This record gives sequence, C-alpha cells and structure tokens, in this order.
Amino acid sequence: MTETIIRGRLLSFKTAPQHITDTDSYLYESDGAVLVENGLIIASGTYADVKAQASETALEVDHRPHLIMPGFIDCHVHFPQMQVIGSYAANLLEWLNTYTFPEECRFVETAHAQRIATHFFDEFLRQGTTTAVAYCSVHKTSADAFFAESTRRGTRMIAGKVMMDRNAPQGLLDTPQSGYDETRELIESWHGRGRNMVAITPRFAITSTPEQMERTQALAYEFPDLHIQTHLSENREEIDFTASLYPESIDYTDIYARYGLLGKKTLFGHAIHLSEREADALSESGSVAVHCPTSNLFLGSGLFPLKAIQRREKPVRVAVATDIGGGTSYSMLRTMDEAYKIQQLLGERLNPLESFYHMTLGNAKALSLADKIGTLEPGTEADLVVLDACATPAMALKMEAVTTLTEELFLMQTLGDDRVVVETYVAGVASKP
Repeated sequence: MTETIIRGRLLSFKTAPQHITDTDSYLYESDGAVLVENGLIIASGTYADVKAQASETALEVDHRPHLIMPGFIDCHVHFPQMQVIGSYAANLLEWLNTYTFPEECRFVETAHAQRIATHFFDEFLRQGTTTAVAYCSVHKTSADAFFAESTRRGTRMIAGKVMMDRNAPQGLLDTPQSGYDETRELIESWHGRGRNMVAITPRFAITSTPEQMERTQALAYEFPDLHIQTHLSENREEIDFTASLYPESIDYTDIYARYGLLGKKTLFGHAIHLSEREADALSESGSVAVHCPTSNLFLGSGLFPLKAIQRREKPVRVAVATDIGGGTSYSMLRTMDEAYKIQQLLGERLNPLESFYHMTLGNAKALSLADKIGTLEPGTEADLVVLDACATPAMALKMEAVTTLTEELFLMQTLGDDRVVVETYVAGVASKP
C-alpha cells in the first residue's frame, strides 16, 4: 500500500494530565504530520521530519489548520438500541421493560441486525469514534451482523452477545448452556478476525441466574485474555432488586467476584453507587468503572464521582462512554461535556486536557489496548480523527477570542458535535460517511 502523509496540527497524549498546564503530558505540533502505511502509523511529529522519512511516491493530505488526534474510543454502547435513544421513561428498569427489551427482540432477524449495523458504523465514524465496546442482543445473529460489518469497515471493535436467562421477555432469553455455546462460537468465528475482539457479556446480575453466572465464569477461565463487560450499580432500584436475587452476596460487586469476573479486562458499566468496600474490590482487581454521563443524567441514575474515585488511596480505573441508547448522544465530545457538568455539580473540576485524554489514550489504557490505539505513536494502528473548532458560526465567532490549545479543546467539547469532525481515518483510510 502507498504511504500517506496526513498533515495538520497534531495532538496526542503521553500520560494522564495532572493539571491544565501539564504540557509534559501531551505531544502538540503546530505543523505536524502522520505517516501511514498498511494501516499503521510509521512516523509522527513535525511535518518536516515526517516528510523526510516518507518515500517520494507518498500521497499527501493537507488538513491544516485542523487538529489531528487519535480516533475517539467509546467503552460502553448498546448496538441494538439505536432506535431506543430518546425514549421517554422515568428510570432504568421502566426504560428497559418499556422500550429496550421489545426493540432488542427484533434482532433475531438477520436483515434487521444487518441494517442497524450499517447505521451503527456510519454514525460512530461520523462522530470520530473508531473503537467501541458494544453489547449486541441475546441473539447470535446480532453479533454476527455486528462483526461482519466491522470486518468490512476494518475497525477495531470489541463486542459480545448478551447472556440473559431470566427477567426479560421470552424472545430475549437464552439458557446457561446456549449462552455459553454461542459465545464460544462467536469467539471461534470472529475473535482475532480482522481487528475484531469478542467480549464475554452477561448483561447484568438481574438477567442471569446463578447457573448462567457459572457458565460465564467457565468462559472467563477458558479465555482469560478476553474482555468481560456487564453493568454494576447504575440505579438504586436496580441495586435493591439485584440484592434480593443474590441474598448470599455481601453487595452487588461481590456477586461478580464470587464468579471470578473481576479483573483488569472487566468493564463495569456505570458503577455509580459503590460502597467503599466495592471501590476497594474494583481497585484491587484492576477492574474498570465505565462512566456514562449522558445516560446517568437522562435516566436520573446519579452523579458518578469521577474525580473522587480516581484520587482514592486505592484508586479505581475509569473509562468514559456514550451508553447509547440510554445515553443521548453518539458524540464523545457531547459525552465529555456532560461529564464536566456532573463534576461541577459535585464541586470538582474536569479540565479539557483530561477530557480529551479520556476519549483517546485514557480509554485505550482502560481497555489494555494502548499498544494498539489511542496514540499517534509509530507502530500503532492508524485510527485518526480530524477536528475543526470553527465548524459552526457560533464556534467560529468564539474562536476569534481563543488564544490557547486548552481553550480550543474546551470550545469543541462545549459546543461541538459531529460537525466538528472533518474526517475519520480507520487503519489509515478515510472513512467518515
């Protein structure tokens, strides 16, 4: 494949920013470039240095004055919920039973799953999101459709069919054995094919019997390198219901611990209402709490203590996510804008460097994939997003008064959406619909 030089201003994080003036935490080049070949970043840095390393036949794409960053990463989404987004309900359990479960029943149909998969990838790439961690429906057909579309697009995606054998409509139930068998079949068919990764996906303790949790544990032991994704402590009513189903457990987190499901590749969606004991358990196991701000606000679930949970004596690893369709925006920019507001309500500050770190390298580290995505380092996969802080008239007017990089980032976070995204590159190929 021909080399491509992608030119513009570069921003990539090296480590988590400690404060708003922490210039050591990131790389910024006012006239930079990324050299791409065969889907990988060959070089990045100043335009002059990158140009010198490229062959004479290299193609050149000039995105100046726009900002080039690693593609955004979304650590918790629900693929079958694209037509559930924006549904009016009082709380999580009402929303699931009234809208979500009936919609997910439709994904038994291959044609429907394939149609929504096309829309899913179109929408996420339009938003600059190049990697997502997705829940499919209980039907293997939904996961097959998702991974087939991911293979066609060349994206690095993590997904799994949900395992759920109780407390849902009949059309959404598997069995402990069929959930195990179909997950194994997905692993054999899709894991490592292209850039696909299969996740073991018990929906949450409410929808899995102890017998199914045991089969989930078996999968975790047989495939220790796979991600595990589920939900934890999103809503007070949910927590109470869960406790009634597992009375022998100390708390919600203890349920998953009893089945060996805590660990460095376990992603717990929401995790808002954790006790100190539970936060310690997540910290000690290296498990990840995935913050879903627009969903938490929309469903009235609670305010996730992002800053507080990170500065504990035993800090908890954190990721951020849209949680489509409980979440109300596909945009990671909009997501971090709401995350900022939640911290404001809690008397905390979330600066724009931290927000953009979370969307890129932070989420890559949470997924244990920082050697592959989330940076502009040579040897990593060439998933990139090109951003325009003057994308709307209001933003262009504000940019007249912007004098620093952090002000520009905060503007894009506060007023930006898919219109900010000029181009999305997947493995070095321009892929925005």
